[in-house]
Amino acid sequence: MPTRIMLHRLLPLLPALLLGCAELPQAPDDADPRPESVAAPAASGAAQPAPERAFPEESLEALMVAEFALRRRAYEPALEIYLEQAESLRDPGVSAHATHLAQFLRNDDAALAAARLWAELEPEHPEANSTLAAQLVRHGQPAAAVTHLARIARQGKSVNYPLLLGGIRQASVTEQADLASALAELSSEFPDDTDLLLTRALLLDELDRAGPAREVLDHLLTLAPNQQQALMLDAKLRLEAGEDAPFRRIEASLEADPSQSSLRLQYARLLTRNDLKAAREQFERLSAGSPQDADLLLSLALINQENGDLLAAKAYLRQVLALGERSDEAHYYLGRIAEEEGRPEDAIKAYRKVGDQESQEFFNARGRIGRILLENGDNAASARFFASQRLDYPEHREQLYTLESELLTRAGLMEESLSLLNQALNELPDSTSLRYSRSMLSEQMDDLGQMEADLRAILAREPDNATALNALGYTLTDRTDRHQEAFELIQRALELQPDEPAILDSMGWVLHHLGRSEEAEDYLRRAYTAMPDPEVAAHLGEVLWTLGREEEARGIWQAGLLQNAGHPVLRSTLRRFSIDPAELAL
Repeated sequence: MPTRIMLHRLLPLLPALLLGCAELPQAPDDADPRPESVAAPAASGAAQPAPERAFPEESLEALMVAEFALRRRAYEPALEIYLEQAESLRDPGVSAHATHLAQFLRNDDAALAAARLWAELEPEHPEANSTLAAQLVRHGQPAAAVTHLARIARQGKSVNYPLLLGGIRQASVTEQADLASALAELSSEFPDDTDLLLTRALLLDELDRAGPAREVLDHLLTLAPNQQQALMLDAKLRLEAGEDAPFRRIEASLEADPSQSSLRLQYARLLTRNDLKAAREQFERLSAGSPQDADLLLSLALINQENGDLLAAKAYLRQVLALGERSDEAHYYLGRIAEEEGRPEDAIKAYRKVGDQESQEFFNARGRIGRILLENGDNAASARFFASQRLDYPEHREQLYTLESELLTRAGLMEESLSLLNQALNELPDSTSLRYSRSMLSEQMDDLGQMEADLRAILAREPDNATALNALGYTLTDRTDRHQEAFELIQRALELQPDEPAILDSMGWVLHHLGRSEEAEDYLRRAYTAMPDPEVAAHLGEVLWTLGREEEARGIWQAGLLQNAGHPVLRSTLRRFSIDPAELAL
């Protein structure tokens, strides 16, 4: 006679093993994307105690093995057992624990399977449906997730509809359309659910369906006139449509309730794009209400600097320093202002005070110091400065060498830059970034042998380095006649990064050199759409010209000239085709 135990007596032990063991690491923040209102399994009315039923001896033994596996932190074997027992017992409690453990381990495939079974066994359980919906979204099936969120909504519980938009840009066109249809159908059942309406509007905007998105927003803002995300999206759509008063709804909301500081802040940030004077007014109002807010003071400083009011900008930056917050940024922008005012020595003093190695301004400030010294012709002082910085910050030697080399190259001091990189690589021979920098400098100096040697040294250690593969392939096809070899390198790079515009450009360029210009056009158009760079324009125009479509080529080249009239690659291309750039500029 097999041992029998009541299942409900064992299950309370399992969550303690999963969540309460002192040795168990904390689950990652994104392991459970469910809304708080439906996440807890113990929520009122969320689940009934498991009914008492016989528990076969083999299942008991298996679950005890899983328990000890958890104690030993052997999580994967424990998960395998829970998944097997969930299928075998078809018990919602075991399925729930299998789901939780799979989420903890970030095993999305296992979490989807376990959550699917859990929701099948407890079709009205909020957490089961919420978890399954989240997993369906992770697996690129947001339209299927709507069904499970609808079950939660029908119980009158809050639903995290925005989770449906996770990864929507990567979804297929069909899946995007299916999600839009599913949300529209659900809206007919819940026409006044503002979260659902906002999600629909965001999706429609993402799908470039501005008209329907605005219709949804009109209804939503009738129900919730101060809904911040809806107001911001409404303003964005009106801006894109070129309306004269795109912010009218935001302004009306702020007039009705001036205390909406979060909305005012978003409004001020929007205004910085095209109306700095109005933006300054909004930031001043915010700062008046929060005079100790360093973020607002820094924003005001930058706006005033952009407006040319350097006196006001400096005053706000000094207030930031007085508060003792965001000091590195304040010193950095005081340095920029000193440069604008023609005070290089004061600028260097300000930049030297930027000391937080983790701040964005740390390397920017050091770059500005080196640039000032080089522009003043004091190359030796620049070299001494960077040498001292490498001693003070040895953990950043690689980045500091790279930064100094870039400054020397920009200043036209190519030999000095090469000498520095040689010194750096003697000190740090395994640095990929330094070796790559030397390869690019060598190409500029027409030393293709050194360029190739450095790139092949990188690839010997990192055969899947798409940047090095592309750089070598592009240079071989652009500077030599080794086009087939170049094609193979670029093809490998494209396999690793199929949507990278620079690699698409390289593929189009090598195909053109191989006499496959019609194929080349497709790659170059994709590259130009993603990155409308003058060099890509030069390549695409040349291919079009070769295909006999000269007017199209002229149009592409003209667009490239408008971006950068002096671009060397584009200028060189026009010279080869005996085209006067001034002719295209007409």
